[in-house]
Amino acid sequence: MPNLTINGQSYFADAPPDTPLLWVIREDLRLTGTKYGCGVGLCGSCTVHIDGQAVRSCSVTVGSVEGSMITTIEGLNPANAHPVQLAWIEHQVPQCGYCQSGQIMQAAALLSKNPNPSEQQIVVGMNGNLCRCATYSRIVSAVKRAAEIMNRAAEMTNEGASHA
Repeated sequence: MPNLTINGQSYFADAPPDTPLLWVIREDLRLTGTKYGCGVGLCGSCTVHIDGQAVRSCSVTVGSVEGSMITTIEGLNPANAHPVQLAWIEHQVPQCGYCQSGQIMQAAALLSKNPNPSEQQIVVGMNGNLCRCATYSRIVSAVKRAAEIMNRAAEMTNEGASHA
């Protein structure tokens, strides 16, 4: 029975070690924000963070992530106020919304590695996350906006620290 840390909480997965992480997240823990799309890691709907890296949870087994820190869309920000989530709302990204949790998780991982990406870096960083509604231009705009929000917050923190 693998012991998993998901969104800061410890869980024993009552599943064989070769069970895809996606099924434990959705079916056992009822964290249904992580979506099933293709089942083979090609669409990005099931993207979660494992130790800060964007990973397709349908292609990872629970046995392989024991001891890792796993974050789902529900754990990204308890108040749904992560800069990417705020930018998604501001830019009205979703249409059907099915892929959005995976898109948001991919964007958050991208921005944690590159806080000021160019448009090309955003396109490359988001590649592999499919959107059937084709809201790609809004996704790129929202990632740019999220970077602005994050950078402004960092500037304000640095200004406050220099005045102390």
